[in-house]
Amino acid sequence: MDVSNDVSILKGVGPKLLEKLNKCGIFTIMDLLLYFPRDYEFLGNNVPVNEISNDEKNVLTCFCMGCCGDVRTKTGKYLTTIRFNYNGTIIEGKWFNQRFIKNTFKIGEKYDLIGKFKKVGNKIEVVNPIVGIKVAMENEIVPKYSLKEELTDKILIKLISNCLENIKIKDNLPQEMIDKYKMVDLDFAVRNIHFPSGRNELEKAIIRLKFQELFTYSMKLLLLKRKLKVENGISFPWVKELGDLKAALPYSLTEAQTRVVREILRDQKSLFPMNRLVQGDVGSGKTVVALIAIFNVVKCGYQATLMVPTEILASQHYEEAKKLLGPFGIHIELLTGSTSAKEKRRIKEIITTETPMVVIGTHALIQEDVDFKNLGLVVTDEQHRFGVEQRNRLINKGKRPDVLVMTATPIPRTLALYVYSDLDISVIDKLPPGRKPVKTEFYNGDHRMLAYDLALDEIRKGRQVYIVCPLIEEDEKLSLNSVEKLYDELRDGVFRGINIEILHGKMKPKEKNEIMEACADGQIQILVSTTVIEVGINVPNATVMMVENAERFGLAQLHQLRGRVGRGRDQSYCIFMSGSKGKETKKRLEVLNQSNDGFYIASEDLKLRGPGDLFGIRQSGVLEFRMGDVFQDSRVLEQASEAAGRILEEDAELALPKHEKLKERLETAMSKGGENLSL
Repeated sequence: MDVSNDVSILKGVGPKLLEKLNKCGIFTIMDLLLYFPRDYEFLGNNVPVNEISNDEKNVLTCFCMGCCGDVRTKTGKYLTTIRFNYNGTIIEGKWFNQRFIKNTFKIGEKYDLIGKFKKVGNKIEVVNPIVGIKVAMENEIVPKYSLKEELTDKILIKLISNCLENIKIKDNLPQEMIDKYKMVDLDFAVRNIHFPSGRNELEKAIIRLKFQELFTYSMKLLLLKRKLKVENGISFPWVKELGDLKAALPYSLTEAQTRVVREILRDQKSLFPMNRLVQGDVGSGKTVVALIAIFNVVKCGYQATLMVPTEILASQHYEEAKKLLGPFGIHIELLTGSTSAKEKRRIKEIITTETPMVVIGTHALIQEDVDFKNLGLVVTDEQHRFGVEQRNRLINKGKRPDVLVMTATPIPRTLALYVYSDLDISVIDKLPPGRKPVKTEFYNGDHRMLAYDLALDEIRKGRQVYIVCPLIEEDEKLSLNSVEKLYDELRDGVFRGINIEILHGKMKPKEKNEIMEACADGQIQILVSTTVIEVGINVPNATVMMVENAERFGLAQLHQLRGRVGRGRDQSYCIFMSGSKGKETKKRLEVLNQSNDGFYIASEDLKLRGPGDLFGIRQSGVLEFRMGDVFQDSRVLEQASEAAGRILEEDAELALPKHEKLKERLETAMSKGGENLSL
């Protein structure tokens, strides 16, 4: 068996199961082995009766004594009770609406029951226990997977066990690197991420797989940087009209903006292609800096393009560019997914000529039939929403164009050097003067009405309100407010009669755009949303941001959400609702009260989050990884980046025999787009 084999070769995978697996992105053995558990259950294995806790799951080996029959409850459910003997104590297993369950047990046979066992008099009860997972008995740790398409933990455990019994995963990192960082081998890591033989082994597996992923990511970035640095680019002299543009601005540039513009113009003049990241806090004025760079390139007779993640943001940038650059005779076009077919044909036709112009758009810009004749500058906004490969596809539409990347996600500079190791970094670290700081408040669930009163007061003044939730659908386990649940409650309750809408990532792009546009036009008074609004919309009239279950978000993300308000002249408010009263949560959220500086907040977030909870649900970082988190795993990222740099210094082409496997796996990862982890 090989990791490249189709998953259909596995025993028990018929057409129906194959379809379910495919819908979860599982096509090969590698995909299956990389479908890591989202969490783990740690079980007590055959503990004495007097040590059984109602709050903890246990696995108990019991003998079946027989079925007590089916009883219909008052609510109309059928209750099936089966008796077991556990070291002389009676255990009653109870199943609701599963009358077939009694056919799966035989009197006198031994079974492993997994569940929460509760003492009731002289006996013990357990409701809907799981029966007989082999790895649970062996390791006392049960993996829990993200379950979609009617897949169950049991099915995935069986399939993955089958794979691991018939495969040996070869390492693809040089042995000297594994030894240097005292890591376990890749085969051990994959086996123990799925079926840990103990907590210590699980921790070692997690560290190795995080390193593997962050190392591959670092290698891809460094290879890209090398490629860009050795090839000649275009030199753009500084045009005289730059002075006229500066004079025409409705405001003076800040000292930080002026410094960054200078760095960009220096890069543009150089013969090496520019490859620069502009980091700026929310509202720091990155867009005008990008437009100045675009202006210089277009006035030199070249084309420029600006790619953003949402259509509404593209439209807003288009309007701003027309206002600022239009008076100087610069040709500007807007190209998005919803641009009419006729318009698309017209725009695509123009850009195949040498016409100096700027095209602003979304992912539509990287379609194969978009062919720039004379592309001199590529600008991408909200970098964390685009992968390296997407950016590359746009770059490849020109002959070594300059590249300017912008992000409002603040990352401490030292960390940014590793996260964006293919880029030179500029930081706009000062906000324009005169902006009113957003007032930040913290409420627990008991004071919810105070927050709603504030929202109602602002709506009466003609303003708009955002309410953000961490989930789309209700999650009983996590007890979090979901968008759908809250929207229904508020629409029919405290905000009855007010124009309230819902927005989340599962909606169709057209639906999302229509709602965002309606919000930007002031038609929607309250928008209940997931974090999809984090980068999607600029509404100066929005003055209230409420974040439900704020303890579930990283501080940098909360700061990003706070930056959605306070964009106009009116006083704005950000209210963090927290269901947790713990000291740690309070300490974390207090950082947001102390400062509006995103870089300070990101640094404090990094300190407070520390190494993260190895055994909990992984928090997402700035970029999408399977295992790694650039904040939580900054030390691992640093090591991985340094290791990647050393390898390329020693063997730039990865031609040495000891790097053969690494080169092969790196090519696999590169070919799979944004995937940074392969086996």
